[in-house]
Amino acid sequence: MPAASTLLVFAALSLGLAITPGPNMLYLVSRALAQGTGAGMVSLVGCQTGSMAIMLAAAAGITAALLAIPYAWDVLRVGGAAYLAWLAFQCLRPDGQPLFAPRTMAREPSARLFGLGFLTAALNPKVALFYMAVLPPFIDPARGAPFLQATILGAIQIAICTAFDALLVWGAAGTARFLGSHPAWLAAQRWVLGGALGLLALKLATTRPA
Repeated sequence: MPAASTLLVFAALSLGLAITPGPNMLYLVSRALAQGTGAGMVSLVGCQTGSMAIMLAAAAGITAALLAIPYAWDVLRVGGAAYLAWLAFQCLRPDGQPLFAPRTMAREPSARLFGLGFLTAALNPKVALFYMAVLPPFIDPARGAPFLQATILGAIQIAICTAFDALLVWGAAGTARFLGSHPAWLAAQRWVLGGALGLLALKLATTRPA
């Protein structure tokens, strides 16, 4: 069992992951605005199930295997950085759409919403990088089975992200209405999101495995 101090520090880092814009957040907000809160919540369950799959894979030792194969890491790093840079460009271009802007999306059944959410999270480089680079240093073999420790830490991260994303989905419509009536806030949100995504892309592109 990890120490209490370890759990608190990891929880703080997990909150930082939750509030950082990324593919999961963009998908959930877009779906909630286009199809309603219920669709957003179904998508959220799919996203967190995908995150859990990555977490369990990392806890089982997939992380070590991936980091041992340089080309596999580079594909994830470069591909993820390119994707985040593209998202940043979509926000910062003159006709770009802000995070909370209404988007036209086809209505999907619950099963497909869950599946799309699962794939969004499972292929999310931000989540994968978190489990591969942040999770391992918090595991102390002297405090018990590494798999159990990793699972406990991963469960904390998933719980925090689930709570934050649920609030985001629930408040998406109200936030969109507020920003729609305050153009200055809408523009600021677009630039802040674009800048954050750009910095994430740069960070991911320059990250090297330990």
